[in-house]
Formats: sequence, structure tokens, C-alpha cells
Amino acid sequence: MPTTYAETWFPVLIQIIIAVGVAGAMIGLSAILGHRVRDAVKSSPYESGMKPVGNARERFSVKFYLVAMVFILFDIEAIFLYPWAVVYRDLNKAARFFPFIEMVLFIVLVLCGFFYIWKKGVLDWSGRVDRPEAPVYQPPITEPPAIEEETERAA
Repeated sequence: MPTTYAETWFPVLIQIIIAVGVAGAMIGLSAILGHRVRDAVKSSPYESGMKPVGNARERFSVKFYLVAMVFILFDIEAIFLYPWAVVYRDLNKAARFFPFIEMVLFIVLVLCGFFYIWKKGVLDWSGRVDRPEAPVYQPPITEPPAIEEETERAA
């Protein structure tokens, strides 16, 4: 068990040094040993195999932002679960019931929100929308004048 402040944070310092060293070694070795090919395709802004067409500042669908917000919401829920699990494990057996009910209630509320957005179609990226289609304008059908009337008018 560490007794001083330095002993407590020494493993963290070692881990940071190792992580920086490994990342630096990977970047350095790839720069030294990597094969570079410079051509027009590599220099183009997109390397997806298609020629870039249109403006780079296109508008995104609102669904993109909704899914991003839902993703952040569930990340926050997951982050909230970890400290709760650590504290829950340290509680004595008599005091575990109330925190357990609180967490079940929290998860039920989050799942209610998930099912709500699922039913609203936020997670449906197929482009299909469950709403009645707007009527399509069709011009009135007019019959062409009869041929007999044309000859009578000409005479």
C-alpha cells in the first residue's frame, strides 16, 4: 500500500510515459519505414474512389444530429453506471436495496426514452417516413377537340 503522494501517482506517471513512448515509436517508425506514393489521386480531398462532386459544405439531415445526441446520452448513462457499480459493491448487504431500486428506475427511464425515439423513427436511416403522402398535383385532363369541329370551323 502506498504511503506517500509520490508512491501513489508513480504508476500513473509510468503508464503515461509508456503510452507516449509507444505512440511516438509508432509514428516515428511509420514515418521512417512507411512507403509513400504521391500522385493526383492521393492529393485529392477525398480518397473514397469517387471523384469529388459538389460543395463540401452540404447540409446534414436532422437525423444525424438526433442520433449524435442519443449517442451522447447513452455515453453519459454508461459513465454514470461505473461509479455507481463501484460504490454499490462497497455497500453492506442491508443498504444495497435502495441504491439498486434507484438504478433500476434510472435504467427504466433511459429505456423509455430509447423506445420513444425508436418509435419516432430517429434511428431509422432508410429514408422511409411513416406519414401520409402529400397529394400530387395532376393537371386536369382535357380531351382534344373532335376532328369534325376542326373542319367545320375551317369552312
